[in-house]
Amino acid sequence: MFKDTVGRWFVRRMEEGESVSSFNCGDKYPDLNDFIANDAPQYRKELLAVTYLVEDNVKSVAYFSLANDRIGIEDFDNSNLFNRFRRKRFINSKRIKHYPAVKICRLGVDQESQHYGIGTTLMNYIKMYFMDDNKTGCRYITVDAHTDAIPFYLKNGFNFLQIDDKSTDTDSDSTHLMFFDLMSLKA
Repeated sequence: MFKDTVGRWFVRRMEEGESVSSFNCGDKYPDLNDFIANDAPQYRKELLAVTYLVEDNVKSVAYFSLANDRIGIEDFDNSNLFNRFRRKRFINSKRIKHYPAVKICRLGVDQESQHYGIGTTLMNYIKMYFMDDNKTGCRYITVDAHTDAIPFYLKNGFNFLQIDDKSTDTDSDSTHLMFFDLMSLKA
């Protein structure tokens, strides 16, 4: 069983068939509560995403789910924007049409544990997890950030993939594709 420590918390992979019913992010994100209670086991069974539980000695205080992803030309409004994106990051011989990434599918912190820095601690953990021996040949971390979560991801070094996404959308249900370049950790 995979188990690691992050600060005073333990991180472990959710076991197949395991369910978490006592987790509550609050009323603002019922989809995060529903995912951990109902969908995470099915996503694992179908090999779509792996969920990691963050626990103290008593209960789950947070979780995150990861899946494979990529950043490619189809993520941009036109090929000029994609070419501008990759020209900044890659020498000519490394300019390909898709770049490997890992997606943070879900990230939730239990209501009683919010505002203690767990989210930022987990962001740093995920970044270092993929930098340490670069386990999957992964260059980027991506997330479809809800509008009200954008400040959190910006604070943690993520950028918008599309320039148009920088405009403030007041619809809290809309998402914006953001990315973190793992190469920035080498600088």
